[in-house]
Amino acid sequence: MKPSICTDWTAAKAKAFTREPVSFRHRLQHRLMFTDAALLDVLKAYPREKLGVFTMGDDPANVSAWRPGLPGDLSPAELLEAVRTGRLWLSMQRVERYAPDYAELCAEIIDDHARFAPHSRTFGGRATLIIGSPNAHDTYHARLALGSLWQLRGSRSLWLYPSQAPFVREEDLERIVRREAGPQIAYDTSFDDAALRFDLEPGMMVTWPQGTPRRMVNGDGLNVSLAVDFMTPRALARANVLYANGKLRRDFGMRPGLQEGLHPAAIGKAALAKMWRAFDGGRRQVEAPRPQFRLARAAA
Repeated sequence: MKPSICTDWTAAKAKAFTREPVSFRHRLQHRLMFTDAALLDVLKAYPREKLGVFTMGDDPANVSAWRPGLPGDLSPAELLEAVRTGRLWLSMQRVERYAPDYAELCAEIIDDHARFAPHSRTFGGRATLIIGSPNAHDTYHARLALGSLWQLRGSRSLWLYPSQAPFVREEDLERIVRREAGPQIAYDTSFDDAALRFDLEPGMMVTWPQGTPRRMVNGDGLNVSLAVDFMTPRALARANVLYANGKLRRDFGMRPGLQEGLHPAAIGKAALAKMWRAFDGGRRQVEAPRPQFRLARAAA
């Protein structure tokens, strides 16, 4: 039998998986797919127009300093060097679509879930490769998928917050699932008092439940990590309820409640969500922020 990617599954961790944050040890950092040469290959294969390029200030609470940009005509090697020496955050969402090694890894991770936590019934692994500068950070955000962060190179601090108000409101999740807003949500530094902090080194991984707000700050040195999102039948049902609630709240002026599991109202809202998605889901899209800078080669 193929060895597990994670080295420390236990009965307690399997029971908590998908229900609360859980930390693991893994072996991925030893794979050649995360060397500089392999990263350059991924940067070359990944569509340039889809590459997320961001810079930021020093204060994680200052969301306005998080600025999207363009990679310009820098080569993969020049991009990697710009990250190594600058203050940048490269994000390659759905990297598994363009790099077969990552598609195989996503399948391997989902298989691991089925082997060690069969109750979870996870599916739909989607990967984002993140390459960040020393001491760079992202913004406070939440998504509807469950997630995991695999630390591969460098160190990073990860804060996970309770998936309830005031850290994230139902209305926030409704807007995200209905594509009325991106994943960034309002952050206050006082939230940190209620957060779980994980100081990650290569070979460490953390998973979290659906809708968990989070933020990250890199340590010294080039930082490479892989975020893998996935769903469960229960999480998918909850996302459908949130979608229906968002429609009822904004289009009909109602104040709907959030039902879980097989509650009759949840089943009814799932059917409504499927109908409404078919009607307006394809037309609804969060407008991408306008690029505010363009990377260029340093003057000779």
